[in-house]
Parts: sequence; structure tokens; C-alpha cells
Amino acid sequence: MNNLRIVSFLPAATEMVFALGLGDTLVGVSHECDFPAAAKTKPVVVKPALPLETMTLREIDVMVAARIRSGQNLYEVDERLLQQLAPTHILTQELCAVCAPSGNEISRALKALPSQPQILWFTPHSLEEIFNNLRELGGATGRSDQAEQFIASANDRLKKISARVKRAPRRPKVFCLEWIDPYYCCGHWVPEMIELAGGEDALGRGRADSVRIPWPDIAAWSPEILIVSPCGFNLEKAVEQAEQLLQQPGWSDLPAVRDHRVFAVNANAYFARPGPRVVDGVELLAHLIHPELCDWNGGAGAFRQIQAHRLWPLPVRVKICPGCGAEFSCGPQAGEDRCWCDELPPLAPSTAPGTDCLCPACLAKAVVAARTTEDGFQPRV
Repeated sequence: MNNLRIVSFLPAATEMVFALGLGDTLVGVSHECDFPAAAKTKPVVVKPALPLETMTLREIDVMVAARIRSGQNLYEVDERLLQQLAPTHILTQELCAVCAPSGNEISRALKALPSQPQILWFTPHSLEEIFNNLRELGGATGRSDQAEQFIASANDRLKKISARVKRAPRRPKVFCLEWIDPYYCCGHWVPEMIELAGGEDALGRGRADSVRIPWPDIAAWSPEILIVSPCGFNLEKAVEQAEQLLQQPGWSDLPAVRDHRVFAVNANAYFARPGPRVVDGVELLAHLIHPELCDWNGGAGAFRQIQAHRLWPLPVRVKICPGCGAEFSCGPQAGEDRCWCDELPPLAPSTAPGTDCLCPACLAKAVVAARTTEDGFQPRV
């Protein structure tokens, strides 16, 4: 198909364009289209109407809700630039008015064009629908074969993850936050990702919008693994927000915090955008939920474990190692603010009743065993 001129209002769609080898036909993007790197060289057609960089999370939540209620736009489309680019295709969405231009913003922009481009509306609620969007883009641009090859490879990777996590004795309780002020659960395709990765998030809303979650519901769910995945933010911002979150009353009592299983993740890359990298996101979740079964071979900027020692002092306790029977000190050593075990990779909790921490020598052996044995190893509570 010749003379394609694609404008993408949606970061996920931009990633799909490049996944199908159509990067050279992409002539315009949104301000958030930052992957792959070549996307950042394209003219920016869309920008937010609010000064998000100077606003707090609470202010963003309040202002976005107010503008939606009053019918005001959340995004501004550079109509003159759009005319100059003369797109043959525009990629946008109707899933979330907060995430990208939709509805009225698109209608107004189209009126400024001398000829009407083909509009592809991407509104997925599940992984299958994300793949269908890729299939639709492939059909509209003459890249159906490439789309089908990508989808087949993605499904094969998902099947391998599912088979691996089925070897785990149980599904840990997970809570994935998409916003921390106020608290929002995860929605749409993310609960499905958690399920495929071998976890259970009873507060998530599969195939539905994320919603505010009151603290009593979070405390009652008592998650064993906490994923801080703020929509629209990269890893560094997620780390900042996770540390702020754990300073709030009550959070230190959650099992996930006590067991050092709190993780900030790069939401933009792996969760918030319904694009090609959601499969990487499932692999990342499988590693965080079942590290004894699933490795992470992706980028170093994908996640960071949030250590409780940064937020409050840990007491030193004398324990008896259940592995060798030796007595040892558990907690920060003299002059340190962290426990020696923080230097080692996280291991899944033990399912054996009464199991406690291992001594340094036994824990080091357990880490090696977890990496080399087929069935994994679970030495800690």
C-alpha cells in the first residue's frame, strides 16, 4: 500500500505502527508517544490542555473530573499542523477520555481537513482486543501478515508463562494501584495480565474502568504483593509515588510491605498502554509474583523493589534458622539501616506452617537453588 501518511493520537497505536514496520509512514504523534526512540522525532500534533507537570496527583484527579463533567476537552489538537500533514489514516481511541483525544476533539479536528482520512478507533478491554486492534491496523495498511505473525508469537509467549506459573502451589493475593491519590484499582486488561501471571487481584476490574478504592477494602484484601503502576508515569515517578504511599498510615501493616514485596513498575511501558509491550508486562508480573519460577530478561528500568527500610527502622531479632538450626541476627547490622537479606533477590513465601527466615548461609544457598531447580524453592515467610 503506497502513500500512507499515518497520524497517531495514541502512544499504544504508535508502538503498533513501528511493530508492523510502518515507522517511515508515521508523520505525526501525540506528546506522549516516546517509544521506540524514533517516535520522538515525529511532529507533535496533540498536547494536554492542563499543565500536568506542575500539578499534584490529587489536583490532576480533581481537574480532569471537572473538565469531563463540564464537557471541556482534555487535549488540544494542532489543527494547522494536522492540515499540513494531510494524513491518510488517524489512529485514536474511545476507551478513556483521560488517556488520549477522543469524541469531540477528533470531530473538531476532522472538520479542519480538506479530505477525510480513515479513522481507526482503538478501544480494547482485554488482551485479545488489543491484538484485534493490531490486526485491524495491519488490514488497513497492507500489513496483515506481519500482524498475524506478531499475534501468534505473543500468544505463544503467553501460553508459556501460563504453563510455568501453574506449577506454583497457590495464587498470591496481589493489589495493583493505577493511581495513589486517591487510590484507584487496576482495570481493563491489567487484571487479566495478573491472572495470566499467576496472581489474584480481587480489587481489580477486568474489562472495566479502574475506580476509586477505599482504604478499608485494601486493608481487608490484605495483599501479599503490591504493584504501584501509576497511569501515565515512568519508573522513577512510580518509585517516588510508592515511597509516598508507604508512609501513609496502615500500609506498613500489609503483608506485602512486611515481606518486602512492594514493586514500583514502569506503567507507561508495560501496563497503561494497550500495545505490543503488554506481553512483556505479563512476563514482568510473572517474575514479581513467582520469582522462583519466572525470570525477567527485559530492561533494567522495568521495576524496582521498594524496601521498607527506607521508611522506618527495623528491629534486630535473634532467630533460629530452620535450615541448619544455627542462631543468627535478623535485621540491620551495626551502622546499617537495612537487613543483610535486602541484598539478595526476593524469594516466594514458604507454604510450610511456621517457616521463618533462613540464616545468611542457608538463604544464599536457597537463592542458588531457586535459580537452578526446575520446581523452584520457597524458603521464607
